[in-house]
Amino acid sequence: MRNLFTLFIMMLFISCGNDPVPKPKAFLRLDFPKAQYQEIDANLPFTFEKNSLAKNIGTIKSSRDNNIKGLEIVYPSLKATIFLTYKKIDTTSLQRHLIDAQNITQAHAAKATAIIKQPFEDLENHVYGMLYEVEGNAASQSQFYITDSINHFLTGALYFYAKPNYDSILPAAKYVTKDIQHFMETLKWKQ
Repeated sequence: MRNLFTLFIMMLFISCGNDPVPKPKAFLRLDFPKAQYQEIDANLPFTFEKNSLAKNIGTIKSSRDNNIKGLEIVYPSLKATIFLTYKKIDTTSLQRHLIDAQNITQAHAAKATAIIKQPFEDLENHVYGMLYEVEGNAASQSQFYITDSINHFLTGALYFYAKPNYDSILPAAKYVTKDIQHFMETLKWKQ
């Protein structure tokens, strides 16, 4: 019994000492490389600039009548892809495509905490569109559409190859969303 008492006293003295100090708050720090853009002039009815971090441009898939084309801009290091779909339109189908693009974004509303709209307009190059930033655990964090309102309609969506966890992918989502904004700003239709 005496040995237990001695051991207890020793543990008490050893454990007593400095008062506990709370650890400072820490934030995850991710360093992404500064974006360097290069112009892409693929077999598409438009040109644009992409970040050199996006190493791969996926296969251009075309419909039989060549009016619909699909393209993937892949970010291997971020495990992300921007999926693009181009459609040749006329003025009678524009409204239907606008509604479809908006409905696709609204489908994420169930998991989203907010959807922020950013309109885009480049009068000189006839490029008009909308960028949607989806906050929360939605499947896609950024979606957009671009049109000239006469012949061209382009939609895009950013997806990560991970379970949607907004807090974890937020830094990468913000980084790629800046690339999407640059994409929209540099897009030019081929006549």
